[in-house]
Amino acid sequence: MTVPAERTTAAGERRAPRADCVAGPDGSITFELDVPAHGSGGPGGSAPGGHDGPGSAHHGPGSGRDDGEAPELLLRLRGGKGDGAVLRLPLAPVEEGRFRAVLPSTVEPAEGRWDVHVRRPGAGDDGETAVEPGIRDLRLLMDRVPEGGRVAVGIPYPTVDGRLALHCWIRSPHAEAGPVTFEGNGMTVEGTLYGVALGDGAHVEARWTGAPDRVCRVPAGGSDGTFAFTLPFDRLVDGPVRGERLWSLWLVPGTGAGERAGAVRISRLLDDVWDRKNVFVYPGRDIGDGARATPCYTGDNDLCVRVGPGPGA
Repeated sequence: MTVPAERTTAAGERRAPRADCVAGPDGSITFELDVPAHGSGGPGGSAPGGHDGPGSAHHGPGSGRDDGEAPELLLRLRGGKGDGAVLRLPLAPVEEGRFRAVLPSTVEPAEGRWDVHVRRPGAGDDGETAVEPGIRDLRLLMDRVPEGGRVAVGIPYPTVDGRLALHCWIRSPHAEAGPVTFEGNGMTVEGTLYGVALGDGAHVEARWTGAPDRVCRVPAGGSDGTFAFTLPFDRLVDGPVRGERLWSLWLVPGTGAGERAGAVRISRLLDDVWDRKNVFVYPGRDIGDGARATPCYTGDNDLCVRVGPGPGA
């Protein structure tokens, strides 16, 4: 089914183009949208001669065509600066007025949120238009198993103001969080490791955000690319808690082959959820001294524990 890619008002005025997105088995993202005609070049202008194929990508504002004939999909890193903050994807014609762009898995946008725009034929960079989300078929992200130790993920999503964006991560190595279970006043987390193996002295560090000298360490175990640890919540308090504290979780793989690997952020990235903060909600546990501990995810899908005053504090 095809959704009209550009909505109109009752007066027939054009509104933002709408893009359908499909995730490929390798993590690539295909965008398909209508680009309205501008000038006398016909719908979408002429075919993008001189461009690479639809799977290529161009960085920097000076890398696209300057003749104004070919539409482009522009990804802009929110808050980013410089050439690396703009990713250009050539739009290849699919049918009359409809175009397709591909973000291949070989192109890895920087970690962050990228807003999607289209530059219509005949318009400069200052004439680009924000794109609205259409159908997003992300089913293949659920079954994807990264090859090697580098994990690069891009998830298209609708922003709160109704625009299309892409949330991207690059992790190397990566600790993918799995089931979180509870027993008593603690939690057990199981997961999968990519790009690193557990060695002697492997452990997990809970780090109090904003207080780098406050670290709680618990042992980690696992085999064949997996890890697991149990964190007693009472280890995160040493007296009355008067305000909220956020503890981020890091896996330190330990020593292997004579080398010690650096800490790896524990996150959950390998599915179609672009922001787990209000989606994966876990129950809290009272841990004494009027405190309550609650596992949670950040808006960037990093696993944490939030500690704050309990209901009766």
